[in-house]
Amino acid sequence: MEIQEAIKSRRAIRRYKTTPVDDRTIELVLEAARWAPSWANTQCWRFIVVRDANTKSRLAATLPESNPAFNAVKEAPVVIVACAELGKAGYKRGEVTTDKGDWYMFDVALAMQNLVLAAHSLGLGTVYIGLFDAKKAAGVLEVPPGFCVVTMTPLGYPDHQPSPTLRKELTKIVSYEKYSLKQ
Repeated sequence: MEIQEAIKSRRAIRRYKTTPVDDRTIELVLEAARWAPSWANTQCWRFIVVRDANTKSRLAATLPESNPAFNAVKEAPVVIVACAELGKAGYKRGEVTTDKGDWYMFDVALAMQNLVLAAHSLGLGTVYIGLFDAKKAAGVLEVPPGFCVVTMTPLGYPDHQPSPTLRKELTKIVSYEKYSLKQ
């Protein structure tokens, strides 16, 4: 699949077939994540692949039941949890070098974007999950101190194909030379 097509046709998938996802396919999406750019090449991301039904249920319990992805975490064949090593991205010699603080959210987002686009190109569905209790999820997965859970995504073969969502026109989001957009 060509990259522009992948970007424009990827959708948030919240219902999955029970078809298993083989190890080689998971490795391909993780390999795409591994090649994402990162602050000073720190590669602060870490990924946990979860297939165990009990662990997926415990992860789902970290989401409010009102989260549309609640059932997807339990029912998808795989859940990939993205973690970050703290104090690496945005740092030099142990000192924060950016006014944005620890840069890990940005770096993990880049890796996850690669992961979800690679998954889509392979016929798999994903959905970014941000509304959950990351500390509880870290406890479920025994994430050590110095690391945090950032996001997770179910991974599997889609059981539906959502319609495209509307996007703002470029004229509403792009300025040239200085900020000139009207609210």
